[in-house]
Amino acid sequence: MAIKFEVLHECKQTRARVGRLTTPHGVINTPVFMPVGTQATVKAVAPRDLYDMGAEIILSNTYHLYLRPGHDLVQEAGGLHKFMNWNGSVLTDSGGFQVFSLSSLNKISEEGVWFRSHLDGSKHFFSPERAIEVENTLGADIIMAFDECTPYPCEHSYAREAMGRTHRWAARCKQAHKQPETQALFGIIQGSTFADLRQESAKHLVDLDFPGYGIGGLSTGEPKPLMYDMLEVTVPLIPKEKPRYLMGVGSPDCLVEGTIRGVDMFDCVLPTRVARNGTAFTSQGRVVIRNATYARDFSPLDPNCSCYACQNFTRAYLRHLIKTNEILGFHLLSIHNLHYLIHVMQGLRQAIWEDCTLDYVRSVLASYDSEPYNVDGCRP
Repeated sequence: MAIKFEVLHECKQTRARVGRLTTPHGVINTPVFMPVGTQATVKAVAPRDLYDMGAEIILSNTYHLYLRPGHDLVQEAGGLHKFMNWNGSVLTDSGGFQVFSLSSLNKISEEGVWFRSHLDGSKHFFSPERAIEVENTLGADIIMAFDECTPYPCEHSYAREAMGRTHRWAARCKQAHKQPETQALFGIIQGSTFADLRQESAKHLVDLDFPGYGIGGLSTGEPKPLMYDMLEVTVPLIPKEKPRYLMGVGSPDCLVEGTIRGVDMFDCVLPTRVARNGTAFTSQGRVVIRNATYARDFSPLDPNCSCYACQNFTRAYLRHLIKTNEILGFHLLSIHNLHYLIHVMQGLRQAIWEDCTLDYVRSVLASYDSEPYNVDGCRP
């Protein structure tokens, strides 16, 4: 097997659990937030900074790397790890979300998807077999099955049709996967925001026996309480011995809410994207550093943070960098946001060990004007 997953402790208050996920490139402590390096780089952040903040796994995007520089070139460079000089674990998505959200679609069929590149309009075809071929070539430790991600909102009939196609594609992905000893292929549960479809999808994919499961098609515009409801009906159906990955979720409130529902892995571009817009996640809530109120604020961005930005620079200076579009500002805020989320997860793991998860969750949410949603649904 390409991965080994162990559940080390389950919280007595909620479904949260501490785990250890081992891949060919190292050990990942779960629950974990995974920084996103879409194009073989986490935007504005060097690998040394990721190591320093405690990142153990990062993501890259199959769709983008297929278009440029090309998966064959990455293979020629020695694979994705060597290409971007990252010695930790790597996960690649299948490109399914980007095929449906970024490109101009020509045709969705049972065989796959014809699409036009968002870069130059060139025409391409992704089938489950082609997506897995590209992911095998890139060489990540964990790869994702090719799926159809439905928009929100959508009709129940369309969600069912897309879910059925996702199930058939998942079986084809598993058949096409050539390197199960070195790359773990995760299935992706779909079903939009319909509880009956989520349950059906989870049961179907569990029968296909993947080494791990992504929960896809959420955080696509639906209200957060609806996302949490879908987790409550989906997560209990995933075997306890398999890692559970909530795809595309990365705000502090969603990380803790997902964890108390039994999710082990999260990823999102949000922390680096909002950093480039001048917004920081802090222990005191969101800080929009470009605001005039910080022009003469010579205190750290977050007095409770040990990251390089908070230990060396003031809010006034960071505001100056962002207002003048200096690259250093984007770099420093990106480092801070990722550091903050990674350390939220470290604190969450400790709270789970100590069976005081809800207290910790409330302490995080207090900074974001929220209370745990429907806590009773999170209990074991």
